[in-house]
Amino acid sequence: MTFFKLKRLAAFALVATLAGGAMAGSALAQDASNTTASNTTATNTTAAAPAAAAAPAAAPAAAAPAATPAPKIDTGDTAWMLTSSVLVLMMTIPGLALFYAGMVRKKNILATLAQSFGATALITVLWMVIGYSIAFTDGGKNNAYIGGVKYLLLGPMGLNSTSALAATIPESVYMFFQMTFAIITPALIAGALADRMKFTAFLAFMGSWLILVYCPIAHWVWGGGWLGTMGALDYAGGTVVHLNAGTAGLVAALMLGKRKGLGTENMAPHNLAYSVIGASLLWVGWFGFNAGSAVTSNVNAGMAAAATQIATAAATLAWMTAEWVVSKKPSVLGMVSGAVAGLVAITPASGFVNPMGALIIGLAAGVVCYISAVHVKRMFGYDDALDAWGVHGVGGALGALLTGVFASKLINPGSAPKGGLLEGNAHQMLLQVYDVGATFLYCGIVTFIILTVIKFTIGLRVSEEVEVEGLDINLHGEVVQA
Repeated sequence: MTFFKLKRLAAFALVATLAGGAMAGSALAQDASNTTASNTTATNTTAAAPAAAAAPAAAPAAAAPAATPAPKIDTGDTAWMLTSSVLVLMMTIPGLALFYAGMVRKKNILATLAQSFGATALITVLWMVIGYSIAFTDGGKNNAYIGGVKYLLLGPMGLNSTSALAATIPESVYMFFQMTFAIITPALIAGALADRMKFTAFLAFMGSWLILVYCPIAHWVWGGGWLGTMGALDYAGGTVVHLNAGTAGLVAALMLGKRKGLGTENMAPHNLAYSVIGASLLWVGWFGFNAGSAVTSNVNAGMAAAATQIATAAATLAWMTAEWVVSKKPSVLGMVSGAVAGLVAITPASGFVNPMGALIIGLAAGVVCYISAVHVKRMFGYDDALDAWGVHGVGGALGALLTGVFASKLINPGSAPKGGLLEGNAHQMLLQVYDVGATFLYCGIVTFIILTVIKFTIGLRVSEEVEVEGLDINLHGEVVQA
């Protein structure tokens, strides 16, 4: 795709985004009361008492019931959220780092590991400086679209501070938990650009993308912004994390172009054992991702954990079976890719669906992501090296849409009303379409702009000589000996 075609695509997408925003704005007032706004508040069943519980206006003042006491920091919730935060951090290092490193060629293993490790360090600092503030604090009159800057350098965060989004744990723990989400999301993009991006360009892209793409979209859905207020459901990051990262990966792959030798040289994974270990760490860590998004140690966390396990196993079997039928052999790479696809797809739904819904979402994800990552990629010829779009983009969108189908008020009071399509809600499905469309369009446009600026300043891609010899020795001065 040429630069000028991409410009025309960006212009068209911008117009579509503005039109979608206008439609969403008209629906905002009608939908705000239907669902909760975030992966934290949607799961908290200890919300403030409804207005109907207040004393009647005619009752004597002395007879009015005592006000509901503000929630206090709970040690059990705090312990669970500290554990969840560490589990999610483990998903990036070492989980994602090993998963991706095992799938590249030997000459690029260290460069791939460095991307995950470098992203973790850079995003941690940026999240502390400004990211948390613009994603999860009140933006005043602009709160529908972006948070404020009051928490610059986390200045107001004291030892006993709490957030309205997580009232029973210290705000420092909530900030740390959300930091680990912010770390893994840009790091996922590296799967699409493996083997050919400059490390300087990668770091510049990671930092810019976090501030300009991830933080606004996280605020839209979880921080009190327009998508969450409208009623879009995303329990733990189907659109905020996975569709977001997958879309950026697709744009990056198109702008970088194909790896040299693709289709003519052997690009088989160097060490699938690394990938299996990495995928296993992702599977285990994902319980912090999904069950942790309850932001409390309660029944919601338990159901989210069960849904996560069921969907992941189902997707593994579905991908394996599809590959077995088509290619006559069930590959190990296919099995671990299926597991990741299931983890991705159940993420937005995990706190809203029952076990049967989780099973169906997992089965669908295994088949759909297999077709996308293997056959659709081959059909269109783009080089999404490690299937960031094929698994995370497609799986995240699929999971977000199916959340609207299977969300049940019996599982989470903040989800769709009981009744309708499979206990779902046709209106909720429409809201999920808005969520998917807005994330895809905004992320695609802004990612293209960021990469274009980098391309014409420091450059995106390594030279042909560096790519042929390997990124490890040329970018980091080291090689894997074994």
